Amino acid sequence: MTLPGAPVAAPIAAAPKRPNVVLILVDDAALMDFGAFGGEARTPNIDRLAARGAMFTGYHTSPLCSPSRAMLLTGVDNHRAGVATIEEVLPASQRGKPGYGLHLEPGVLTVADRLKQAGYRTLMAGKWHLGHGEGQLPNGHGFDRSLALDASGADNWAAKPYMPYYADAPWFEDGVRARMPANYYSSDLLVDRMIRYLDEKPAGAQPFLAYLAFQAVHIPVQAPRQFSDHYRGRFDGGWAELRRQRAERARELGILPPGAPVQDMPQLAKAWESLSEADRRTYARSMEVYSGMLEAMDASIGRLIRRLGERGELENTLFVVTSDNGPEPSDPVHAPGMGLWMAQHGYVRNLQTLGERGSLNYIGPEWAAAISSPGGLYKFYTSEGGIHVPLIMSGPGIAPATRVTSATFVTDVTPTILDFASAPPAPAKTVSLDGRSLRPALADNAATAHPDDEAVGMEVSGNAALFRGAWKIVRNMAPVGDGRWRLFNMEADPGETRDLSGDQPAVFKSMLADYAAYERRVGVQPLPEGYNSMKQVAVNAIQRQLGFALPAFGAIIAGLVALVAGGNWLRRRKRAA
Repeated sequence: MTLPGAPVAAPIAAAPKRPNVVLILVDDAALMDFGAFGGEARTPNIDRLAARGAMFTGYHTSPLCSPSRAMLLTGVDNHRAGVATIEEVLPASQRGKPGYGLHLEPGVLTVADRLKQAGYRTLMAGKWHLGHGEGQLPNGHGFDRSLALDASGADNWAAKPYMPYYADAPWFEDGVRARMPANYYSSDLLVDRMIRYLDEKPAGAQPFLAYLAFQAVHIPVQAPRQFSDHYRGRFDGGWAELRRQRAERARELGILPPGAPVQDMPQLAKAWESLSEADRRTYARSMEVYSGMLEAMDASIGRLIRRLGERGELENTLFVVTSDNGPEPSDPVHAPGMGLWMAQHGYVRNLQTLGERGSLNYIGPEWAAAISSPGGLYKFYTSEGGIHVPLIMSGPGIAPATRVTSATFVTDVTPTILDFASAPPAPAKTVSLDGRSLRPALADNAATAHPDDEAVGMEVSGNAALFRGAWKIVRNMAPVGDGRWRLFNMEADPGETRDLSGDQPAVFKSMLADYAAYERRVGVQPLPEGYNSMKQVAVNAIQRQLGFALPAFGAIIAGLVALVAGGNWLRRRKRAA
């Protein structure tokens, strides 16, 4: 009530409502896998988010999962965060070195840590792969509730390992070993659990961060048959044809300039025509399952979106959708000894049940090279096929049909979320961020996220790249690469078809100097002579298997010792009698 003659107070402006945040991470998805980016899979829910918000076509991540996840969740370079590479490819000479502990270092705060301090509820469901044991799981890094897979992957139909590096599928809920349902499919399970966590509090009671880290489309590539069957015959033309089709769609969508060239399939790729009819059917089906896995994931995302709508929280939710790296080229089935291991763990690979329960399915290097189009190579490598992936942001404050073409990086995601959430400054003695908020670029594409003179580097197990303005230098290691640096102009040649290191020696030299400065700043450790990541995986897996077997060997030896001792005792008793 205002007294007569009293001055009228100006109305108090309501504080801006802080948005909820849903961060969706797809595992090993290529740049063009989503429908909005020209992919074959039906992804209507992701596509609607893209239409209502922003698509980033110049976004880059790292070439491997754990380093990417560390940067995504912290905004800090992977070496400074403590996750320089993944344990599966770590050589003995790097173990224990600063940045190579393969868990988040003290003082490195996750986006969950920061938002929790700002009054958010913080929820997580899916793959973690950022450290093991007490204090290293999501509940030790800011998440109030979490269902986390503490491994690089697992079966999608049952809680069992997918490769000999693991003895089981280590799932944890809130830091405690979890008992998984007898029957589930991973994408459905993760969204079901996230919805359960959301429903534990009334709508609007508290803003939330929901981090969904799907197993799709990591090996094993598995999907319910009803989704895979939507793509019958779609890939019968083979991998070279698919690579050509994706490049053409990239030009139509403006992802690739009209006259820009694209690399052909790698020289070592098998020719589709050289395969037997039976092999062509199996390989084509593997891609049908791959698309089915994307569609099944999208359907589960749709259920989450509907639940947020029912709770009245959809309009105030910021969605971020991306991939940790490019497509997976590995063939786990034909590695030495895998037949025995698969039999022991209930796996087969046949056409009739490909991708279904008990099937160890993969797409392999040829399909991975095809779907990385218009980039070259795939996961593990810093060519565009390994690090150029989709990014979508949609929600309050982001105009529909926005296209951001400027260079952006995985370390930019956390600063952007913190900016939208109006998070307070980080506490003292916290590791500083490497990324930048993308809000200026979202508001005006002419406002680049990174100035043209800013050098942004990345390195994982020797595979490295550095971006500066239109330029990129890249180095790919064995077994596919030769360890040489090359220079490309990404505006004229985003397909990386023409090495300009000889034509632009001054640019090349200055960028190599920038990369050397980057290595010194973040603490990149040297690799041993002759390092090969695929051979290292095999060595590490064998060592792990021997470690799993030691208790059994110990029990056998103890039993034999007991038998010998018992026999000696009986002989002495007989002689004494």
